[in-house]
Amino acid sequence: MPDILHRTGIKSPSPNEAYKALATIEGLSGWWTDDTQGDSKVGGVITFRFGSQSSFDMKVLELEPGKRVLWQVLDGPAEWIGTKVGFDLEQDGDWTIVLFKHQGWKAPTESMHHCSTKWAVFMLSLKALVETGTGRPYPNDVRIDNWR
Repeated sequence: MPDILHRTGIKSPSPNEAYKALATIEGLSGWWTDDTQGDSKVGGVITFRFGSQSSFDMKVLELEPGKRVLWQVLDGPAEWIGTKVGFDLEQDGDWTIVLFKHQGWKAPTESMHHCSTKWAVFMLSLKALVETGTGRPYPNDVRIDNWR
């Protein structure tokens, strides 16, 4: 099965700020979509809405403060259901490194190509949020095509 992988460096002396942006509703709405709701604790479900176009329900599988966040997709586009979205954090000097993985895709479809690019856009939004205090969550994200 193919996976989407990204590595993003964030200028930050500690992974705690990136972790907060990945593990709280407030943080998530600051870089991914401003319509984020739900329970961000282990076992909880977070709903991410992207206007009337799409929404995703993610079950929180793992939270390791300053180290790891892992979700499983419960609802959304058929290709996403059952996949896992993970963020591993590590410190490298003054940089927090985010290793992103969206794993479990059944095939490398055109949709997966689109999602890979959009994940990169949102990883840069996460970087901006942690470094400057302002991300570019949907609907203010970079538009890459007409799939909106």
